[in-house]
Amino acid sequence: MDKDFESRKQEIGKRYHINFYKLEKEQEKLAKGIVVKDSFDISLAERFGAFDTIFINNKILCCFIVCDSQYEIIDRAYVFEKAKFPYVSGFRNYRELPSMIAAFEKINEKPDVVFISGQGIIHPRLGLASHFGLVTGIPTIGVSSGVIECDVENDKDNSDILKKGKRVGKVLLVKIGSSPLYVSPGHNISVKTAYELSKKLVVIPHKRPEPLHLASKYTSKVRKEIIDHV
Repeated sequence: MDKDFESRKQEIGKRYHINFYKLEKEQEKLAKGIVVKDSFDISLAERFGAFDTIFINNKILCCFIVCDSQYEIIDRAYVFEKAKFPYVSGFRNYRELPSMIAAFEKINEKPDVVFISGQGIIHPRLGLASHFGLVTGIPTIGVSSGVIECDVENDKDNSDILKKGKRVGKVLLVKIGSSPLYVSPGHNISVKTAYELSKKLVVIPHKRPEPLHLASKYTSKVRKEIIDHV
């Protein structure tokens, strides 16, 4: 255990009156409800959602898009509000999830699957993708740039990600020369399907599933509009 990290966590906990031990136990309890199997025939999915979140000073800008199978955006929404929880590694859920739910509730066209730039079941306790999936019941896929407390077979495409010897995700590498991505189920989807769907929805030269790329573009547009009006 990183003593410096634990010390910082305790300091932040005192400053913001946060009981991180209690939150860890809450994450562990919620994680027991995660379903790592396909809740329906994902090949029939036609609507794909994705989040993109950035921070502007002390505010969070959370954008959500829904696109069809031709990558046309059919619905979108965003939330721009004060961040109410500090950044602490491993507890991103509590910082971002409320804004994600608020943005999601603004849309009319509900997606069949949601992509989240974050971890699913490769998280040590409860990844952001899993937490969102548990709250909404929608199949979710986590696409992250790193892993914690997991073993990666190698950084070749389709390699396994293992946690305590159990397969919890796959390496996604479809663009030569780019850094690998790590795909894991969030909730209501299998490891195999999460990887296959993520790879299927990559549009070269982009290296991430296209819904995530579209969400990022939407965020850039909204950010410019917000800054121009400040």
